[in-house]
Amino acid sequence: MERIDVSFFDIGGVCLTNGWDVEARAAAKRQFGLADEAGEFEARHAEVVEAFERGELSLDEYLDRVVFYRSRPFGRDAFIEFMCAQSRPNDSVLSLVRSLAAAGVCRLATINNESRALNRYRIDTFGLDGIFEAFFTSCYLGVSKPDPRIYAIALDVMQADPARSVFVDDRVANVAAAGAAGMRTIHMTDSGRLPRGLFEAGVDAPFLRP
Repeated sequence: MERIDVSFFDIGGVCLTNGWDVEARAAAKRQFGLADEAGEFEARHAEVVEAFERGELSLDEYLDRVVFYRSRPFGRDAFIEFMCAQSRPNDSVLSLVRSLAAAGVCRLATINNESRALNRYRIDTFGLDGIFEAFFTSCYLGVSKPDPRIYAIALDVMQADPARSVFVDDRVANVAAAGAAGMRTIHMTDSGRLPRGLFEAGVDAPFLRP
């Protein structure tokens, strides 16, 4: 098997927790007393989340539609602070990708779906720009996984051969789409198995060997 030249990683669910998923929104509803209107909250979120993650809505516009369409006893800044606080590192994966970056065994980039404000916050807070060369994020590209175009853009910009690229994601649909684009893939369900998965995919780093 040829060695991997470029490794692409998802951020939410792989390197970090998901930024604004169903669990984070449930926590927000409890924190801000929105449980009685949970159904409306989720319906409003569903109406705009794709546009939000494609960069067509700013964070303020999203909040206007989903939360602050009526008067609230809490402020916008408090809600945004809570949203950001839901992001936590997956320490074992971050340590692994930092080691890969330091070793220089392959180039590293991300392919992820995320809104612009949260993506910037997560890159800055967790030092991701010190690890990855490029961020192929839905909010910048206007297209989301598992649309084949996002993988094509990432491969084109990185000048990467799909057969010598690997993509790591926690969602089956996203992994399947990367595979259809010709990339080697890893469906991450257990971060403890990721080093071996990368080694078997062709990432040539001694510290990955089982």
